[in-house]
Amino acid sequence: MQVSNRLKNQHLLWRAAFGPMAENAADLDGISQKKLWELLLKTSEKSPVKIDVASSMLDGLVKGMQDLGQMQKLTQEQRKAVQQQSREDIRNLNLRWMTEMTNSEAQFREKMSLFWHGHFACRVINILFQQQLLDILRRNAFGKFGDLLREVSKSPSMLQFLNNQQNRKQKPNENFAREVMELFTMGRGNYTENDVKEAARAFTGWGFNLQGEYIFRDNQHDDGSKTFLGKTGNFNGDDIIDILLEQKQTAIYITKKIYRYFVNEKVDEKKVEWLANRFYENEYDIKKLMSDIFTSDWFYEEKNIGTKIKSPVDLLVGIQRLLPLELENNAPLLLFQRALGQILFYPPNVAGWPGGKSWIDSSTLMLRLRIPQFLTANEAINIRPKSDDDVMMGQMTDEKGKLEKKAGYGVKNGVAVDWKMPVKIFEKVSRENLLPKISETVLQTKSRVSSNLLAKYLNSESRENYIKSTIINLMSTPEYQLC
Repeated sequence: MQVSNRLKNQHLLWRAAFGPMAENAADLDGISQKKLWELLLKTSEKSPVKIDVASSMLDGLVKGMQDLGQMQKLTQEQRKAVQQQSREDIRNLNLRWMTEMTNSEAQFREKMSLFWHGHFACRVINILFQQQLLDILRRNAFGKFGDLLREVSKSPSMLQFLNNQQNRKQKPNENFAREVMELFTMGRGNYTENDVKEAARAFTGWGFNLQGEYIFRDNQHDDGSKTFLGKTGNFNGDDIIDILLEQKQTAIYITKKIYRYFVNEKVDEKKVEWLANRFYENEYDIKKLMSDIFTSDWFYEEKNIGTKIKSPVDLLVGIQRLLPLELENNAPLLLFQRALGQILFYPPNVAGWPGGKSWIDSSTLMLRLRIPQFLTANEAINIRPKSDDDVMMGQMTDEKGKLEKKAGYGVKNGVAVDWKMPVKIFEKVSRENLLPKISETVLQTKSRVSSNLLAKYLNSESRENYIKSTIINLMSTPEYQLC
């Protein structure tokens, strides 16, 4: 496979963004990768507007509450209503963020935010906390990793999820301290159990109130001497984070994870070492690290193109970017996330989504191949998501809070595709070159779908119908699952 300029640009758009958009897909033959990367950076520069979907009911209940203890004053019915409303609002937050990923100019920001959403995996049924954490990720998406780490570590979402609210002197809770090292900074095997114990002591007193404000409770803090990663002192939580950032291993761990996610699951250790050294020397500047990757020649080598299995979110957003959709209701998007195993704000555990080959099994592959047909045809969708309500955290409950007993789900799918822009991409292409040109635009893989096989399914009544049916059928192939 010759790596054409278009293919390289689409590669950059699938990795640093969510794939080409119908409006600009026709221009990808001429622009250089350097120019396109600069454009991605420029359009993501502006600070994002916070996505706020919390209902006035929740806002009203929390106003005036200075501490979690006051939550106990709510009646059982009120508490139940708060949880139910929070679940509903988190669904709305999910859809609003997906809309942002699909339509926002700030593609690089949203793609980096999705990466950090998996890295700092967090599952709490509190819409105010979840909104706040998402805002932290989006504001710091390609700033300094140290700032991002510190803000996430002091967020009520993470402090609650990892039990640091219960971490106090003489009764340390090690959960938060362990995960900060194992998952957020150095990775397993680079610290001792004693380091975990000492870090937990340093993080005592870190907490929050119900209004979502970080609080340091001095009376709960262990101010004794601690020894952590070979250093001894009267450390607090901020000191622990400083020491973790001093470790070269933190730069290596983060760089390796970013390489796997944005470049290739098969890690080139030499490249990671070079990138990690630069990342460390640049004081954990995420933008500089990503520039080192996306402006390198090796990023655009054939072995890195069309080798990554799209996450469910990448797949759903990518389809909508090339095929502008007007959905009557957004229920199908939540249903597909659930059936394919990636619901935003509901990671499977503290380690986030494993990604890679874990995205595909026999049932998810069959559904993935049908999604383009579902989204472009006015027909009911009947699919059976995996039923694990612990992972679902209430997503399987009905309006009354009772567990749904249904085996499958039918969603009426009112949808309209605005075909003007997708068709326009190919307006200057001759009829005989249409199929290879559409294939080159839709697929990133070396393998191509047999044109003889495709011909059986294509609508040749008109040029427009031919383009439409070719795009839909190519999106319904195993090759389209890769980017």
